[in-house]
Amino acid sequence: MEKRQCIESGSTCLGIELGSTRIKAVLIDRSGKVLAVGFHDWENSLLDGIWTYSLEEIHAGLRACYRSLKEAVEKEYGCRLRTVGAMGISAMMHGYMAFDKEGTLLSPFQTWRNSNTEEAADRLTALFRFNIPLRWTIAHLYQCVLDKEEHLRQLSFVTTLASYIHFLLTGVKCSGIGDAAGIFPIDSGALDYDARMVSQFDGLLSDRGYGWTLRDVLPQVLTAGTEAGKLSEAGAAFLDPEGELRPGIPFCPPEGDAGTGMVATNAVAPATGNVSAGTSTFAMLVLSRGLSKLYREIDMVTTPDGYPVAMAHANNGTSDLNAWVGLFRECLTLFGVQADSTELYGRLYRHSLEGDKDCGALLPYGYYSGEGITHLNEGRPLFVRKPDSAFTLSNFMRAHLYSSLGAVKLGLDILLKEEKLPVKKLTGHGGLFKTKGVMQRYLAAAANAPVTVMETASEGGPWGMALLAAYLLYGKERASLSDYLEQEIFRNRVGVTEQPDPQDTAGFERFMEDYRAGLEIERAATGWK
Repeated sequence: MEKRQCIESGSTCLGIELGSTRIKAVLIDRSGKVLAVGFHDWENSLLDGIWTYSLEEIHAGLRACYRSLKEAVEKEYGCRLRTVGAMGISAMMHGYMAFDKEGTLLSPFQTWRNSNTEEAADRLTALFRFNIPLRWTIAHLYQCVLDKEEHLRQLSFVTTLASYIHFLLTGVKCSGIGDAAGIFPIDSGALDYDARMVSQFDGLLSDRGYGWTLRDVLPQVLTAGTEAGKLSEAGAAFLDPEGELRPGIPFCPPEGDAGTGMVATNAVAPATGNVSAGTSTFAMLVLSRGLSKLYREIDMVTTPDGYPVAMAHANNGTSDLNAWVGLFRECLTLFGVQADSTELYGRLYRHSLEGDKDCGALLPYGYYSGEGITHLNEGRPLFVRKPDSAFTLSNFMRAHLYSSLGAVKLGLDILLKEEKLPVKKLTGHGGLFKTKGVMQRYLAAAANAPVTVMETASEGGPWGMALLAAYLLYGKERASLSDYLEQEIFRNRVGVTEQPDPQDTAGFERFMEDYRAGLEIERAATGWK
């Protein structure tokens, strides 16, 4: 079908993902080919010690992203975007959004970046005998209980950003199972919240007099391929104030950015894995067997169709690196040079390849916030060197790129070296992989395993969300999610595989020796208020 006809007839699928620094919409055809893209850049704020976005920013950003997509469609194809075949919403996982029965936000939105829940996370981990990371929704909820927050008496709905937007557009309170796995532990056999742990949590509330149980306030859990409501008239008017978008579009379950990353890299079958590298960085391996014990450094989540996944999640990725690149751009403007962002990043990343394999004893920590894997509740961006370190631009850039994988590598070492989990393939995606042959090479060194980057790597999660919408529309009756992706989407897609270079791997290991030792410096720096 011709592209314009495809758009006008609604033979398309739309995924919108609210990431940490960009909201992005991707419109695809039935084969998964990208037809148009919309953007809106934004940034979180640190207000009263809480990393947050206001509801006004969320609403305006979502509308601006959709408007950008409409404009892209009209410019490229000369037609108006009025409907799609199916759509879905994804967003950064975890965090805490609490509403009363009228839909009023009771407490500022706390994003995944907040790590003010240590007491709650520790107590729940001990009670459940299951790792509860600080950023999980249930940790935030229980911390509010421990802090005797008054808003809990009006509580009607607790959820994540993706689930909230889905509710706003459809009126349905639900969450895709992958996103739900960052709210509360999931039983992959039952494809629902773990019943034993739900009962245990309710027991903690029995004398509080709140008038609700956990299931009363959490979103319903749904798996990929399940219809999760339709775009309401109010939702259509909200998303497209111009009034052109038609209601009635079916929605797939909302998902988290981890789940959409798995889909975007075709890593939803057992023994497959992927690494998403951006503002936060996380590595995920779909399990073919359980872990031998509980690790506080490892999250247990699921694929969008419910398979258990071990995830090493680092709160901090590229934020500090981006700040340094911004400083270099400012320097260039002093000489009258207006550098294109893509070219500037590309030149600096490629120049890093000329650096020493171990980064010349340069040691950065891009810790804008706390880091669960390294057991730090707060962070301070640091750059440390010795008097005899090889302080060159290539080493500086290489060290920052290595460091963006540092915390995740600690988790990968647990999964690959200690647990010896089988991995058939490891795929990289996200903004850090846009510059070919750089981060892919460094990730292969960090994991000491081959790493594949697909031609769609930079499209990332929003494309994965659009594919989940397509699975609802075209694939659920014929195949499992993994078979659908393998047979219908990735069969003829091009990928490049990088084998680990032994010298790079040895250099990365030497860098990690310094990284581990230097954590005491990072820990001491958090005393600077």
